[in-house]
Amino acid sequence: MLWLRIAGESSYGHTARPIPNFFAGISFCYVRTTGIVFVNLRNLKYFVAIVDAGSLTAAAEAIAIAQPALSRQMRELESDLGVQLLHRTTRGVRLTPAGATLYESAHRILGEAQRVREQLTGQRHAGRSAVTLGASPTLARLLVPGVFTRCRHSSSDVELTVREAFTPVLLDWLERGKIDMAVVTNPEPGRAFTMHALLGEPIALICPASSRHGPAVSISQLARIPVLMTTLHRGIVERQLAPLGGRLNLHAEIDSVDSIRELVLQAEGCTLMPVSVFKDARALNRVTMSEVSGVQLNRQLVMATRIEREDNSALSVLKDLVTTELRELTLAGMFNFASTRKRAAARGKPAVQP
Repeated sequence: MLWLRIAGESSYGHTARPIPNFFAGISFCYVRTTGIVFVNLRNLKYFVAIVDAGSLTAAAEAIAIAQPALSRQMRELESDLGVQLLHRTTRGVRLTPAGATLYESAHRILGEAQRVREQLTGQRHAGRSAVTLGASPTLARLLVPGVFTRCRHSSSDVELTVREAFTPVLLDWLERGKIDMAVVTNPEPGRAFTMHALLGEPIALICPASSRHGPAVSISQLARIPVLMTTLHRGIVERQLAPLGGRLNLHAEIDSVDSIRELVLQAEGCTLMPVSVFKDARALNRVTMSEVSGVQLNRQLVMATRIEREDNSALSVLKDLVTTELRELTLAGMFNFASTRKRAAARGKPAVQP
């Protein structure tokens, strides 16, 4: 059952209230004082595509529709709902309050509509739907096992494949259709993907326990500590240090998270890395994690997908699996400075094994 509420008064002086829609494969509907209004789901998909792309021009290119036709569909949607959804500017579009309310529920509405359509038309079959997830090396070993387990025990007929690479490569694969979804780190703006922020994670100075660094080091102290860095994390940290005049003492640039991790565990050097990379039983007593004071070093994990031309129920299942697993990992303390051992004991589970 689908429900839609448009916040506030419409531009035509009518207040919307939700009603159930039993024809979800065709349209959704709402009631205003003049009667029931039905809205085509295709126009809702176009609305989401415009918001995700940031402009009518980019959205038209992404979903392969002429821009005048897309503009016409948006005017039709706003007329049907009786509210203005978008502010058009020379730089693109901005959501109005009513548009933000609609966008917040649009993905759920479209996903539910697809599931109902499959039930009504008998399109669900015994075959398995393939979907491919891309994940970064710092996250894959933590995220993928749980996602696979959830997928295996779910009632969905989804065949999951995973590919691992750094963010620039993942986004290239996504654009070329080699993967269906990517969980990436600090993606550069300006590419025509649907981006959903998942969480922020601190980046810590991680050194062998014998180095005896305290729970915090200053920016000036950091500049005297040689570090091993990947290209991606070096770029993120240097951009965040630069406004404060901070700098790195780069010992070596190694584009292998596993290699850097092993070198630190073997007491061969220090690194700056997201805290989750060393949240396991093997690393527990062999490294120290120090926060860099005076700056919030962090990375942003973002879920990236293409702006879909067609509904994809398998992708919707994968999104749910990833967000659920990340929520559990967050509750377990994997993405903060808290002790994994303490968090695991509190939840009655063992610490994550290597």
